[in-house]
Amino acid sequence: MVTTTIQRQSLSYWLSEHPSIVGFRWSHTQSWGSTWYFLFTSIAAYITLSVFLHILLALFRRRRPVPLGPIPAIHSLSMALISVVIFIGILFSTAAEIRDTRWFWRRSKTPFQWLLCFPLGTRPSGRVFFWSYVFYLSRFLQLLRTFFAILHRRKLTFSQLFNQSILLFMSFLWLEFSQSFQVLAILSTTLVYSVVYGYRFWTAIGLPSACFPFVVNCQVVLLGCNLIWHVGVLPLHFLNGGCNGIGAWCFNSVLNGAILFLFLNFYVKMHLKKSKVVPVEDDPSATHESSASALEAKREQKNL
Repeated sequence: MVTTTIQRQSLSYWLSEHPSIVGFRWSHTQSWGSTWYFLFTSIAAYITLSVFLHILLALFRRRRPVPLGPIPAIHSLSMALISVVIFIGILFSTAAEIRDTRWFWRRSKTPFQWLLCFPLGTRPSGRVFFWSYVFYLSRFLQLLRTFFAILHRRKLTFSQLFNQSILLFMSFLWLEFSQSFQVLAILSTTLVYSVVYGYRFWTAIGLPSACFPFVVNCQVVLLGCNLIWHVGVLPLHFLNGGCNGIGAWCFNSVLNGAILFLFLNFYVKMHLKKSKVVPVEDDPSATHESSASALEAKREQKNL
């Protein structure tokens, strides 16, 4: 009992009470990757390198996947562990932040309302924004999956490049404009990512995969949660005197709508492919077509 308490206090210190976390401040001069120039340059470089690598492999007409060894598995394990750390860190930090600042907003908001709607004038500093910054940096590591996909000779799509670029852009906006609802969005995203990347590591080391589209279903859950958090800001903004970063919220609405449209388009296509598969006992000639369609759907699922 005493040992558990000491361990919890030690974990709380390193994840929410350390001076570097408490004293964090999002600054264009002190925080790496915090300028608009860096953001747009990074996105442009990501898209350019992805397209160049895709064209390069096409010119050499390489049909076999480029062997990457354990690199994808290590990447998945790293992303899963980073997601777990961010989830626990922002959970501890949120509890500490509510404890320390509740005196300022307790008459107008409950803790859950504070999570959805930061008070006007909130600055990107302190515990919560430290972990938001770590989450923003982890987006750059996530971009490597696109290059893994290209080297495995999967099809490079506009939706893939657009989705990754927009996710990085939105993470930047959360910090730049101290946008409301970002705590809940990071909590739900890191929770799902820890499960998804843990599953990808599981399958990458040769263990059996699920008998249903696991990654796609997790993505549906995540999109549903983010949609709820996103819409929840609106009534609080008009009824409780305003939420911080509402301008960025409006821009985010457009970007989230585009991501949702692309995902639903993929989801419908995936199910249409499944519905077109004719059972083998009804049509023996459909065996190869069925296998190809299932393989293509599975590859697109893993590419999310």
